[in-house]
Amino acid sequence: MTTMTEAEAPVREFKMPDVGEGLTEAEILKWYVQPGDTVTDGQVVCEVETAKAAVELPIPYDGVVHELRFPEGTTVAVGTSIIAVSVAGGGAPEETPAAPPVQEEAKPAAPARTPVLVGYGVSTSATKRRPRKGAEIPAQEASAATAAVQAELNGRATGTAVVEQRPLAKPPVRKLAKDLGVDLATVTPSGPDGIITREDVHAAVAPAPAPAPAQAPVPAALSAPSATYDTTRETRIPVKGVRRATAAAMVGSAFTAPHVTEFVTVDVTRTMKLVEELKQDKEMQGRRVNPLLLIAKALLVAIKRNPDINASWDDAAQEIVLKHYVNLGIAAATPRGLIVPNIKDAHAKTLPQLADSLGELVSTARDGKTSPAAMQGGTVTITNVGVFGIDTGTPILNPGESAILAIGTIKLQPWVHKGKVKPRQVTTLALSFDHRLVDGELGSKVLADVAAILEQPKRLITWA
Repeated sequence: MTTMTEAEAPVREFKMPDVGEGLTEAEILKWYVQPGDTVTDGQVVCEVETAKAAVELPIPYDGVVHELRFPEGTTVAVGTSIIAVSVAGGGAPEETPAAPPVQEEAKPAAPARTPVLVGYGVSTSATKRRPRKGAEIPAQEASAATAAVQAELNGRATGTAVVEQRPLAKPPVRKLAKDLGVDLATVTPSGPDGIITREDVHAAVAPAPAPAPAQAPVPAALSAPSATYDTTRETRIPVKGVRRATAAAMVGSAFTAPHVTEFVTVDVTRTMKLVEELKQDKEMQGRRVNPLLLIAKALLVAIKRNPDINASWDDAAQEIVLKHYVNLGIAAATPRGLIVPNIKDAHAKTLPQLADSLGELVSTARDGKTSPAAMQGGTVTITNVGVFGIDTGTPILNPGESAILAIGTIKLQPWVHKGKVKPRQVTTLALSFDHRLVDGELGSKVLADVAAILEQPKRLITWA
């Protein structure tokens, strides 16, 4: 009895999974295996970056790497095969059979029903690579079956000429286009598979550059030499992954939620003294103790006293959704861009538990290991611009949240204390909120409560 060789072993295709929530693509950052390497079930074979985080992908079966379908740095659609593995002793070959040769008189197959997402249309085969830019697509690829499905999507019977095709765009993008008075049929799409993005809509309403006024000819003796530019003095960085997702989210938030920002300058000398005392406390030994910890606790107490601030706006249902839990987001700058992981159920944590969660959150973000789940479901956010020496700012809301607190730098300033001008530790806080569901009174109460706690931190006990 002969043994099955690698060439004879069936080949299984491992497809790019949706490692987040509704993500459509991911970039291959690094391969940990090469063709010919043996892999086992659960072994990490590559690291990919989605629009939310960097994630390591394990292979779900044993075998030998047959081929890496894409090199590092390639952005691949979810559902596309990224690695082929020869599996011996079991496992079926790739379930998608090779396409039979085209027959001149072949009848078109009946169109199979394909699940369709609203606003997306029918997607092509998940195992087929996208055509490279500039490559011609043969007309023969448009089969009768595809034409029949497309005709059905456009509300026409098979065989009827398709006069107009609905532009592909997500529902929020359609709403944005409607609000801005943009006809999607006139917008050039830049998203994958011809999907129109928010950036495309904004570009469509951007004013065209005014033509330069005609100028009188300059005498040759007075004309300056033409400017030349050294292209090596510029670097172009593709906007993708976390940075692209952050940019789209911030633009969407800025143009969807009416932002209001309020400011307060507060003496935090007592809070800074408490930080130093907590560092010496036996219960806090080995834990991350800093001003951010007490400011986070102060915000949680303020939310407890003013729970209506912890809410979101459901535009589709035209409802305000009150959250009876606090998933506290902490904005973190990473080499891949700004991310906002959150501490689940932060409202229920003691001060030592909150310190542990903050320390773990910061360490994971710095290592680039923040999971997509850690960045979902946030209810309110803190951004600390003070670490960069900045006094304050006007933060943009994290999508789906109603408030974000910015912390400015803490520094010695002259301050009137007990009737005398003294050097005190002072900072400025800024609270941005969604004015659709948070009015000025509610926003002011929350900011005033945070400031009062930081000025007199004993209120963490009396108000908790």
